[in-house]
Amino acid sequence: MSAGGGNRLISVQPDELKFQIEFEKQSFCDLKVANNTEHHVAFKVKTTSPKKYFVRPNTGVVQPWDSCIIRVTLQAQREYPADMQCKDKFLLQSTIVPPNTDVDELPSDAFNKDSGRTIEECKLKVIYISPASALGNSEDEKNSSQSSSAVQRLKEERDMAIRQTHQLQQELDMMKRRKYRKGDPGFSFTFAIFVGIVGIMAGFLLNLTLSSPSTE
Repeated sequence: MSAGGGNRLISVQPDELKFQIEFEKQSFCDLKVANNTEHHVAFKVKTTSPKKYFVRPNTGVVQPWDSCIIRVTLQAQREYPADMQCKDKFLLQSTIVPPNTDVDELPSDAFNKDSGRTIEECKLKVIYISPASALGNSEDEKNSSQSSSAVQRLKEERDMAIRQTHQLQQELDMMKRRKYRKGDPGFSFTFAIFVGIVGIMAGFLLNLTLSSPSTE
């Protein structure tokens, strides 16, 4: 049974172990083990390659509705795996134990199916990630964030230009009404100059609005 694939006693996240491989450097992955029952649940972690990994804690007891973190550390590698492929597997076994059971009090056959206990098993596969892939993902996230910021900034500038255009149009309408009320010939010349300036500014702002990329 895979992680999260119908386990009744516990759930495990994430459902696979990912390690970034760097030459002669350790790498680790944390697993969250959650007890989904009202019982005390004991667990044990096993792997097909015990010499490559350091698991702490590899055995424990989780109280009802509680959780714990298991850190799995991949030992420093002296060479990169061929094609970055990994066939290592992990197995997390779990079983119900009496209340207030301490990990040191677990019987030797606690995770032995032949003991007659109900043992649930959760299998996890291992995935190796190259530094280049990790860097590429980081750059993609950075570029996406910068692109979103640029689009948001252009949208704000477009909205501001629309508001300013609307405001200038209102001022233009107000000047027209004032012109008709005053009926002053001298005022017409001043009004004409102002209308010209407003028209130029409105046209500029309108072009800015139309040239801004659509965010839809």
